[in-house]
Amino acid sequence: MNNQLLNRLLPIFLLGLFIGTFSQSKATDKKKVFVMKIQQEIDPRTNRYSELALEEAKNIEADIVILELDTYGGAVNDADDIRTRLLEFDKPVWVFINKDAASAGALISIACDSIYMAPGASIGAATVVVPTGQAAPDKYQSYMRSIMRSTAEARGRDPHIAEAMVDQEIEIDGITEKGKVLTFSTSEAIEHNFCEAEVSSIEDILKRNGIEDYELIEFELSPAEKIIRFFLNPFISGILILIIIGGIYFELQTPGVGFPLAAAVVAAILYFVPYYLNGLAANWEIIMFIVGVLLLLVEVLVIPGFGLAGISGIVMMVGALILMMLNNDVFDFSFVKASEITKAVAAVLSGMLAAILLMFFGGVKLTRTKFFRRIALVTEQKSSEGYTSNFNEKSYVGKKGVSYTVLRPSGKILIDDELKDAFTRGEYIDKGKEVVVIAESGTSLKVKEVV
Repeated sequence: MNNQLLNRLLPIFLLGLFIGTFSQSKATDKKKVFVMKIQQEIDPRTNRYSELALEEAKNIEADIVILELDTYGGAVNDADDIRTRLLEFDKPVWVFINKDAASAGALISIACDSIYMAPGASIGAATVVVPTGQAAPDKYQSYMRSIMRSTAEARGRDPHIAEAMVDQEIEIDGITEKGKVLTFSTSEAIEHNFCEAEVSSIEDILKRNGIEDYELIEFELSPAEKIIRFFLNPFISGILILIIIGGIYFELQTPGVGFPLAAAVVAAILYFVPYYLNGLAANWEIIMFIVGVLLLLVEVLVIPGFGLAGISGIVMMVGALILMMLNNDVFDFSFVKASEITKAVAAVLSGMLAAILLMFFGGVKLTRTKFFRRIALVTEQKSSEGYTSNFNEKSYVGKKGVSYTVLRPSGKILIDDELKDAFTRGEYIDKGKEVVVIAESGTSLKVKEVV
């Protein structure tokens, strides 16, 4: 009886096992198609986006990466970084040119394994230009020609055609004539092996390649990255500069409170980190800002008056804050648009101006707020109530002595055969000069030179 039951159940068990194995195999065969989109100017932000996207594609073990591209170009150095990542990626990368792949966009497209173009799309016109629209010097053109040529060779495309997209002096029979930079329409790109097919969507691309069972995964920036991009806004940068400068000022006015300094530190982090992660703030620019702060502190705390150190510190701080917002190559602004420079200068100067206005008009009001009274000691110890700041056992006012050190404006004097800390009203008194005490403050004596 048991054998008969076993004989009946065994086929059912084997069938179930086969169906389960087949289903698992089908699920495994499902292709992971990873989609990333570049539909803006090629710049440090786009560069970082591509880096994060390809890292994510690698992490999820995507089978195919499709780049949907629509750009008029941008920074060559950032495009070169993206090109290198695409060439080194170990899975197929297909590009869907959804209208335009000009200049740096053409370079990125040629770096992909396969190129697909929408109806009416174009690829080419990769001449390097400066922000005014004029062609850049030949050293930039030469570099662009070389990377276009090597990229085309790496992907099995005609390198001579790739160079003609940069150099108007190149003439190719039946394709382009001298004096014109080469740009292909969709049909022309297909004819000359710079496009696999004309398509209308990513789904069309997958269908043409016989991929029917797939999972489409579109890359999205993480919340943290979206926050970082938010702080790249010049208006937000101006507010952060206001908080940095205002926080340092109020901390110096009310030492020991801590809150203004903490606000300044947080604002500095929110200012520097986004620009650094996106490749805009270079290490030397951050060092330049720190040196500027140190020079300013030396001027305020060590050197009397306000001179070269203070002015140099302010210039370095302002310069560093502006440079961090620009995609410059050290002090080469050839490819930085005038509008971007204007925005950066306006953001920094408006932030500093707002901070100055806050110092003059908001400082007194701030100390009278309930919030400030909670975090700072604002009570006064008045002399009428018996408090005094004089730590000397006897009064020295009116007594004469000799400057034991140079007073600039502080130093030491010898009075009644005792060394005392002293300071002037701001003037410089050389060593060995006769002085008279005009006031007392704590353990120090306020003096002037006897003329």
